Formats: sequence, C-alpha cells, structure tokens
Amino acid sequence: MAGAKTIFGKMVFIACAALVCVVLSSALAGDTAGPDNGNTFDNLQAAYNGESNANARFLAFAQKADDEGYGRIASLFRASARAEQVHFEHHAMIITDLGGIPAAGIKLPPVKSTGENLANALADETRESTVMYPQFAAQAEKDDIPDAVIAFEDAKRADEARAQIYASTLGDPAAWRGPRQDFYVCPVCGIIAEKLPPDSCPICSTPADQFITAN
Repeated sequence: MAGAKTIFGKMVFIACAALVCVVLSSALAGDTAGPDNGNTFDNLQAAYNGESNANARFLAFAQKADDEGYGRIASLFRASARAEQVHFEHHAMIITDLGGIPAAGIKLPPVKSTGENLANALADETRESTVMYPQFAAQAEKDDIPDAVIAFEDAKRADEARAQIYASTLGDPAAWRGPRQDFYVCPVCGIIAEKLPPDSCPICSTPADQFITAN
C-alpha cells in the first residue's frame, strides 16, 4: 500500500510539470467560421471541442480505473465525463444562438495507469480553471456576450472544484479502491460533489434535487 502511495505521490509532481507544457487542443472538425463576435465565438468553439474530448477521455479513464480496482476513481471519472457534457452542451447552445455550428474532433490520448490519468486530469483542470476559462470570460465581457461570460465562469469554478478532488485523490489512493460510489453533478454549471449540497448548488444555486447522479 505504501508503494501505491509513493507512485501516486509522484503523479502529483508530474501533474505540476504538465501544467507548464500542456496546451489547449483547438483543432476543430469541419468549417467553424462564425459571425463577427470578436474572439468569443472562436473561444466557444475551442471550449466545445475541448470539453467534448474531455468527456470521451474521462470515460476511457474510468474503464482503466475499473480494470485496476479503483472503483471510486472510476466513478469520479464518470461523473467528470457527465460534468464535461454539461459544459459542452451549454457551449453548443450559445454557439448555435450566435448562428454557428458546434464542431469537435475527438482524439483520444493514450490511456495510461490510473495514477497517471489522475495527474493528467489534475493538470488539465488546473490549466482550464486558472488560465483558459478566465481568459475566455474576460474576452466575452469585452465582446459583450453575457451568456458566454456565465458559461465560462461556471466552467471555471466547476473545474476548480474538480481539481481539488483530483488532488485529494492523488494524496490518498488507497481510500479510492473498492466498489463504485455515487457522485452528484449539477446540470447547470457542472460542479460535482460526493454528497448532495443541503439546499442548492454553491456555484449557480440550482436546487439540489435537480442534481444528476453519476457512478
């Protein structure tokens, strides 16, 4: 068990290093030209593409975690996939409202060990919550597209909360072995939680009884 903790501990350092070199993949399928809305339209397309890829990636990570006996981590990844679906669906609605067509090119990366997958997930969510989405939200403010501002801010805060869960998981991998567990996903902002909030979502105030159960 100590060996497992050592391996997962090393993944934390890998995650930090990955923050330096990981970049947003914004290769989109098809013609994504949109109306003249500054850079926000392009940012929405990039976010839609990224979240669509993340959804597929987390489902693959979940299967690997199941194979390695990390049932709770598999559940976390499935909940993460559902959260990414919330995000890309919201981005798609705004793209459509702006007169465009959402486009994504799914390119799955190699699925590695669960520890490495967690470290990569932590790096991605940290980058998105501290760099990508703040920049996108600022641009949407400049371009005066309020719906995009809300979508980007919600995704930022949800990704920030999820990064904290990933970091905690890497710190105590043994606790995440065993059977799957339920996680709860807000259908509006995409935050995930191990327990339902007492009344409503801490980010967007969606009633707790509307949360989606994922495992």
